[in-house]
Amino acid sequence: MSEDPKIAVHEIVVGPDQARQRLDRLLSLAIEGLSRMRIKALIETGHVSIRQTDNRRTVTEASYRVKSGETITLHIPPPEDATPRPQAMDLDIVYEDEHLIVLDKPAGLVVHPAPGNPDHTLVNALLAHCGDSLSGVGGVRRPGIVHRLDKDTSGLMVSAKHDAAHVGLSELFSRHDIQRRYRALVWGHVARSTGRIEGNIGRDPKNRKKMAIVDRGGKPAVTHYALLEAYGLTASLIDCRLETGRTHQIRVHMSSQGYPVLGDPLYSRARWSRSSDLPDELRKAIAGLKRQALHAAELGFRHPMNGRDLNFQSEPPHDMQTLLELFRHHDGV
Repeated sequence: MSEDPKIAVHEIVVGPDQARQRLDRLLSLAIEGLSRMRIKALIETGHVSIRQTDNRRTVTEASYRVKSGETITLHIPPPEDATPRPQAMDLDIVYEDEHLIVLDKPAGLVVHPAPGNPDHTLVNALLAHCGDSLSGVGGVRRPGIVHRLDKDTSGLMVSAKHDAAHVGLSELFSRHDIQRRYRALVWGHVARSTGRIEGNIGRDPKNRKKMAIVDRGGKPAVTHYALLEAYGLTASLIDCRLETGRTHQIRVHMSSQGYPVLGDPLYSRARWSRSSDLPDELRKAIAGLKRQALHAAELGFRHPMNGRDLNFQSEPPHDMQTLLELFRHHDGV
């Protein structure tokens, strides 16, 4: 039974006559009121687990063939909250015209409303700033949103003020015609001065809150990185350029190479023990970091309406700058 009373839970024990059915088909036949498309989406976002004897695991493939005796558990989250309302907030606007707006998102700001974050998001702030002048392509809960940054990633984003601009920007993203560079402070001395990481990213089958490089399924993802500074064997500052834009892409890819991002609560927990051997001043600064040290530092693209080449750059915010200065001061730690 779910600990959250708002989440509906369904459990199904697979009978001999149901064996070898696709998971999405079995659930759509067993549960009334849910379309197969909705069930497929729930599976792919980690809301289905399967227990066989004492082993339970999350399954994210709708095509999985069920086995007799398996217990399938489906968690149905509550519907998203109603249409977001305007909420005035300070926005760090880098560029704005009648078609689009480029801003520098602070860490801690969620991009759009979702269960658990119904308001005080970037969407609420954009509604207050732009009024009805936002694209509707993304749906009523995501007006203007063309792409996203994780809540605790800071940096540059572009939003669309009308549908034509939204479609044009989306096409640039899909063709990989957007220049996106990030600054990341990672654990460890990055051994190669440059590198390319390629690996399909999908939901972690063992933890639905995480993403992972997966052998089956997932979406293609490519990250290029370059070493900018190294601080002994402890940490490195790197530049990351994205070919694709998958959920948690840099965080997953760098962690897979043994260089997780500092402060990352999902992908670098095991590396926090390293900080106990650092100078006290630096250790306290790392402990005080309330988010992953990842910043979207450059955003460049051709304007979807007038064809002008635009390029914007942003320095990492104060929390990352403080850490960088301390690492430089204690170089060789």
